[in-house]
Amino acid sequence: MTLTRPVDEHDHARGSEDAPVTMVEYGDYECPHCGRAHPIIEQLLDRVGDRVRFVFRNFPLTQAHPHAQQAAEAAEAAAAQGQFWPMHSWIFEHQDTLGDDALIAAARSLGLDADRVGRELTEHTYADRVRTDFMGGVRAGVNGTPTFFLNGTRHDGPWDLDSLLAAVERAG
Repeated sequence: MTLTRPVDEHDHARGSEDAPVTMVEYGDYECPHCGRAHPIIEQLLDRVGDRVRFVFRNFPLTQAHPHAQQAAEAAEAAAAQGQFWPMHSWIFEHQDTLGDDALIAAARSLGLDADRVGRELTEHTYADRVRTDFMGGVRAGVNGTPTFFLNGTRHDGPWDLDSLLAAVERAG
């Protein structure tokens, strides 16, 4: 399986555009597996430095995770204020408290305009943005989370640190 929607300026990316490896994760903020993968990805990025550009795309599995869509929209609301990655990390570190009040309080604690975030959550301002990510994942064959792509090719192996480090070495 290959990534059908190329990485572009609309994606949330960390790392250089010139990195030899681009890793895309389709994730669900309420998924316990994604929660376990989050610190592994952080360790990976610390280890590989400039060799990997990391991209996160939303893939909320709303049937199984009732707060996933709203959490994704909160991350997008934070992105609109230049704080996607801090909110992204906060959500994964607080997966057990993803109600609107908690997400708005998180926005406030991160120095965001929390009233604006609350309004945007109520109005579902970023629902289309989340849906675009989701549909891109569907077209790429994503059927669970987390799903990783390295340089456009789906990584079907384990996602523990050693396995991902080896996959990055092979890809780059």
